[in-house]
Amino acid sequence: MSSNEVAISVKDIHKDFILPLNKNTSLKQAAVNIVRKNNVVTQKVLDGVSFDINKGDFFGIVGRNGSGKSTLLKLIAGVYSPTSGSIEINGGLTPFIELGVGFNPELSGRDNVFLNGALLGYTRKQMEAMYDDIVEFAEIEEHMDKKLKNYSSGMQVRLAFSIAIKAKNDILIFDEVLAVGDEAFQKKCMAVFREYRDNKQTVILVTHSMENVTRLCSRALMLEDGKVVTIGDVNKVARSYQKSNLSTDGIADKNTPKNSTKSLISISGNSPAYKIGEPMKVTLSWPKSQKVSWVGVSINGVNGEYVFGTNTGVVEFEENSIDYDVDLNLGPGDYYLTAAIKDEDDNLIDVHSKIASFTVYSDYDPTIEGLTIMEFKYTPSKKEK
Repeated sequence: MSSNEVAISVKDIHKDFILPLNKNTSLKQAAVNIVRKNNVVTQKVLDGVSFDINKGDFFGIVGRNGSGKSTLLKLIAGVYSPTSGSIEINGGLTPFIELGVGFNPELSGRDNVFLNGALLGYTRKQMEAMYDDIVEFAEIEEHMDKKLKNYSSGMQVRLAFSIAIKAKNDILIFDEVLAVGDEAFQKKCMAVFREYRDNKQTVILVTHSMENVTRLCSRALMLEDGKVVTIGDVNKVARSYQKSNLSTDGIADKNTPKNSTKSLISISGNSPAYKIGEPMKVTLSWPKSQKVSWVGVSINGVNGEYVFGTNTGVVEFEENSIDYDVDLNLGPGDYYLTAAIKDEDDNLIDVHSKIASFTVYSDYDPTIEGLTIMEFKYTPSKKEK
């Protein structure tokens, strides 16, 4: 398969929504609005978006809420029509924009598998061939004859995702589906996506996780206010996304709990993204009037895992700030810093959780995973004669 063979071509897409200013809350109001000037406002959601996705790409689409990601997916899937521009799709496409859409709670899990398959364009015979694999992956064999309304939300999500990954097509679209289920099921889902990537399955993945973008995607795109701001290298896109989520002063103010005293500790010099092994140097500061004898910093994974921590010990600070340097020998992923200080009497006077967040990225290397990067090698075992 040629890497230059285009699967999807999006050319100068614009999408506007016309929103009425006058709402009809009654028949009388509707009659009044018929003769009244129809006031509307135009909401521009996508503004001149263009890009190509090649066959075999694992293509990531990222952006903050309201950037236009979901609208773009629905345009590609044919749910919406563009205001102007064109979308060309070469091959069969199956969108999984909302898992479980089309499920009927009054039907059994078994019947919903065939119903969902029919909505995706598959015959009953095709779904019968997939059925055992779907049920096995979802791990709910003993519940398939129960009505869906008696399933837990987790069981419903597992069934929906299992149908999604087994009902393959030339092009697959997934919107934020790697957050489904419990941790064990998420690992199974991740393994499927790695298999897609390795087998050059054309996939579009919308996600807020830069860890998934850098680990899975071969190319990516970032939307902001309905426009493409970055496209191509996944690490570059991840850095752009992180920068869009951080103010120039870091995220200290954003993470200060509401209705609480503002943290004494502030941070400067932090970057939104670092390459594996790259040094991080930040400056921690506190008010000049505050006497401090101890400073501690920890690095945590995005889900709160404690990765690494250290402190100054008890020392005397002549200034109201200190530099913190550390080599980030961490696996690819999202992390945050927590900082704490003690006063002259060794009392803990402030702990600022998530004083800064950052992404660690690498050029794609499928042999490396985990929280840390350690020296390693593989050598052939010597067999005894």
